[in-house]
Amino acid sequence: MRKLALLAVLALAACTGKPSFNDPSLSDRQLHLEQFFSGDLVAHGQFQDIFGTVRRQFEVKIHGHWDGTTLTLTENFVYEDGSTEQRVWTLHKTGDRTWEGTAPGVIGTATGEERGDRFNWHYTIDLPVPSANGEAKTLRVSFDDWMWLQTPTRLFNRAYMQRYGVDIGDVSISFEKLR
Repeated sequence: MRKLALLAVLALAACTGKPSFNDPSLSDRQLHLEQFFSGDLVAHGQFQDIFGTVRRQFEVKIHGHWDGTTLTLTENFVYEDGSTEQRVWTLHKTGDRTWEGTAPGVIGTATGEERGDRFNWHYTIDLPVPSANGEAKTLRVSFDDWMWLQTPTRLFNRAYMQRYGVDIGDVSISFEKLR
């Protein structure tokens, strides 16, 4: 009976609605990653499991540099438990609306598309995760990352996470450009 209940929960989680470029746009703003992420930003976010329980919160200080062909994002994470992590993304614009990127831990190449005020980013990454005994562990997860430009200085991000094709939770982040 317990296994049946778990399967039912997993099936329901797989059916949850997710954003799409077919959804109507809520604004006429145009997101240009190379403009928004150039300079210094701060972001606040949290990870929630599929049951809605907040499992981890963080702040990220980001420095972005666009050189005309490459957008480099240096992200410095500080988690609520005091642990830190740095991730450096290297993104390349591959078309009018398309991007590719790499970062340590990312498996292969991340791909993304901008449309209007939105950006959708797909990648698989080996994420460092805290362990009770202090040993370094990673968890391989896939992200379906959606970003919406809310104002010229604010971007909202919701990233849906899966492991072995099953939803395990999502990350919500609010980015603010610093002046």
